[in-house]
This record gives sequence, C-alpha cells and structure tokens, in this order.
Amino acid sequence: MKIIVIGLGSMGKRRIRLMSEHKEVELFGIDRQESRCVEVKEKFGITCYNSIDEACKVQDIEAAIISTSPLSHASIIKECLEYNLHVFTEINLVQDGYKENIALAKAMGKVLFLSSTFLYRKETQCIIKKVHEATCPLNYIYHVGQYLPDWHPWESYNNYFIGNPKTNGCREIMAIDLPWIVTAFGPIKDVKALKSKNTELNIQYDDNYLIMLEHKNGTKGVFAVDVIARKPYRHIDVYGEQLQLSWNGTPDSLNEYDIENKQEVNITFEDASEYVEGYATFITENPYREELNAYFKQIVDRNFHPAWDFEKDKVVLDWIDVIEK
Repeated sequence: MKIIVIGLGSMGKRRIRLMSEHKEVELFGIDRQESRCVEVKEKFGITCYNSIDEACKVQDIEAAIISTSPLSHASIIKECLEYNLHVFTEINLVQDGYKENIALAKAMGKVLFLSSTFLYRKETQCIIKKVHEATCPLNYIYHVGQYLPDWHPWESYNNYFIGNPKTNGCREIMAIDLPWIVTAFGPIKDVKALKSKNTELNIQYDDNYLIMLEHKNGTKGVFAVDVIARKPYRHIDVYGEQLQLSWNGTPDSLNEYDIENKQEVNITFEDASEYVEGYATFITENPYREELNAYFKQIVDRNFHPAWDFEKDKVVLDWIDVIEK
C-alpha cells in the first residue's frame, strides 16, 4: 500500500517512523517547506513531493495521513477524498468541513479516521473498563497542565497552532482528553467553567480553566486544564464507594485501592512505555502506533469500528465551544 504523509513536522515524522515498521507500506512525504523534505529524505530515505496532486500523478497512492496544523485539515481532507484516498487525520480542534467531509467519505466509500491517541493507551483503556464495570456512582478529579513554551522546546509557541486562539493550547488539551473521559463516564449533560489568563505569555487566550462536568448518568467531574504548570502534570482520581483509582499519566502509575486490605495496588502493563526524547514522560509512542494499526484495520475491514470518529468528535467540540465562551 502506498501512503502519503502530509505535513512533515514533528507529528508527521512520528507517523513516518511508526509506519516504517510496516514492510508492506511504501511511504511518501508531502510538505511545501523544502527543508522538511530534505530532512525526511535524509532521515527515512523516502521520496517527498510538494503537493498531493504531484504525488498522485506519479504514484498509485491509496491512503493519506494528515499531520498538518488543524486549521488546514478540512480542505486537505476534501482534496484527499476527491483523489479517492482513505484518510487519517490528527485531531482537528475545530469543526470546519465536518458535515461535508463525512458525507463525501461515505459517498466515495473511503475510510475517514480521526486520531484520538488517549483512547489507545492501555492505562486509559483499563480505567474505562473498570469504570464501566463499577457497581456504584463515581466522581473524578482530573488535572492536565504543562507550561506552553515547553511543549515544543525547539520552536516558539507562536510559530505553530497552539499560539492561535482558535486552536490554542488549552483547547488542544480538552480535545485530547475529553474523548476518553466521555468514553469512560458517559455523555456530558452540563458544564460550568471558570477561566482566566494568569501568565505573561504572549497569547491572546485564557491559559487556565477549572471545569465542572455533569454526565448524563449522574457522574460528576472536575477537569483542570492549563498551559501554566512548570512541571508537566497529568493526574486523575476516580472515586466511589466500591472503586478508587489514581493515575499520574505514565504507564507505571495506575493504582487501584484494595478496599479489603486497605492498600494501593499498582496495575502494570507490558510494552506500554516507549518514549521519545524531548517530550514529557506521560507522552508514550505506543498509542500512536496502535491507532495507526486501527486505521489499517478499518481499511481492510469496513465492519471494524474505531474508538473515535468525526460524529463523536463534533459533540465534544460543541462542548469545548461552550466551555470557552
């Protein structure tokens, strides 16, 4: 299968690195920045093009991975579908083109796959399973934060999409984490949010949120989101009369409280802790690999349903819009 990777920044290179494990896949890069094309050619030995049109004219491309900035996704998705390609896209953060591209993918008979990496983590999958099996009402407190300049230390935060108010850093955290939260605790019934800008960062948006969520099944949650925390932070406590879980965002930090013996028990996972230098310790490679595998599986088996899709994402993005107002 011949696949194009569109956008050769940090995420595009990650996708190429992981897909290179599939010997049956032939990869091609697309980017308008010649320096990125040169880097990818040297690092991965793949051919690069300046446009989708150029690649499709000379190669029998079957599928695409879109790793560009979120505001560009809608038009690129449409172009790929019009070239009769299956499409995998990174998280979108905005709903531009959702209705049209969902309809076009169905009309063309093509896979339209949306990344939601945390749904492919073994730790969150375990939390989801235990929450679904719980026999008592549950609440949760969840905090995710990391100082914005530390997200990509090699570049200014104003040089990529998290500096844009439409696709800002706090919004990205919400769009990354709310899919697994609603998968675990159910659809949202209501939200209330307190927010402000507490830093001197050169951004035109609120840099911290305290969000109260009420789910339709009665679960209540507190979700603290920020781009302020100088020490990267990800921690959730889930608690009820018969279940108590805590997780610090790393593969070795999920604990369940043993009620009978009154002690915490660590839940371990095999092959869950592959890291790449330069990222926070709670960012592991394995789920990125697993969602690519799910994309390939859906291309082969159209009866396969991935963990997340555009229809579900639209609902979450609607709630994020409410939170940001």
